Amino acid sequence: MVDLNGQYQSIKEQINSSISNILETSAFINGPEVHAFQKELQEYLGVKHVIPCANGTDALQIAMMGLGLQPGDEVITADFTFAATVEVIALLQLTPILVDVDKDTFNIDISAIEKAITPKTKAIVPVHLFGQCANMDAIMDLAKKHNLFVIEDNAQAIGANYTGENGKKQKAGTIGHVGSTSFFPSKNLGCYGDGGAIFTNDDSLAHTIRGIVNHGMYERYHHDVVGVNSRLDSIQAAVLRTKLPLLDGYCNARREAARKYSKAFKGQPNIVLPITAMNHCDGICDTCDCHVFHQYTLRITNGKRNMLAQHLNDNQIPCGVYYPIPLHKQKAYVDERYNEADFPVTNQLVKEVISLPMHTELDDEQITHITDTVIGFVNS
Repeated sequence: MVDLNGQYQSIKEQINSSISNILETSAFINGPEVHAFQKELQEYLGVKHVIPCANGTDALQIAMMGLGLQPGDEVITADFTFAATVEVIALLQLTPILVDVDKDTFNIDISAIEKAITPKTKAIVPVHLFGQCANMDAIMDLAKKHNLFVIEDNAQAIGANYTGENGKKQKAGTIGHVGSTSFFPSKNLGCYGDGGAIFTNDDSLAHTIRGIVNHGMYERYHHDVVGVNSRLDSIQAAVLRTKLPLLDGYCNARREAARKYSKAFKGQPNIVLPITAMNHCDGICDTCDCHVFHQYTLRITNGKRNMLAQHLNDNQIPCGVYYPIPLHKQKAYVDERYNEADFPVTNQLVKEVISLPMHTELDDEQITHITDTVIGFVNS
């Protein structure tokens, strides 16, 4: 699904040199590489504050802790996503409120958010799924109307651009009150272990979060807030510093691969292409920068999704089903308040979606082999 070794080979000399330097200096925690990466990512994103942490799940949890959410507060998020988003809500004894998603973009449905808001609602967590932003204009309008926080789960969309209704372009993760991301190795900007970060333009919130990530300390052995131990280590920061200047190139390579996939699949019966929200195009246009294609995800509409997955595996073609079970049906998050009639899109997507290999090293021969194999089976 992701050719991490091929990517490593292209930057091997820089990576090895950076890691070797850390080993020589032994500045493993909160060293110069971490501080330099923080500043460089702030500049890239155009955001005032980046606070690195240990992983993307921690980033979400710490963002919620920083906002002062209290047990019993309701937090609205998407039903169709990875469990980490709802996991941290539950861990903090907040109340997760899962809602349906848009059938074209797979991102959280705005009308479903509005219907779910109650006097107990305190925050919305839009997940920028598979590489593009949710409708942040509408979400921020709802947040303002109901005095809610917006926490962007940007684990899959770093590098994506969002063009607002006013024409202003912003990076994914920098639009809400606070954003979070993951640097898991398979991400578009991935390290060689675990890593994450929190983004905000709010000076006070940034100060609080900086204490939380470091045991609640601003001064050694002075614990001013309840905190956790969540720090990005120097070796991972060094890897990310090497990759950050290449991120836009990586995203463009993924977009190009997506265009080639979509051109091959266009017009095929029983295959629905991924849609990019800003231009409402099917991944073929050359000007779209709103989607960074962390995943290239098709919908197979003739009931053959599972058989296709098996066929691809039999032909040594990796694929993934993200995600096979809605969160509202997961044992850990079952809630009698949920009504199946409220999740028609999610319940359909889990039967149809399949993601194909997507990374910066894909070549034309590989794409042709993959698309021919998919088309041949689906139409058989």
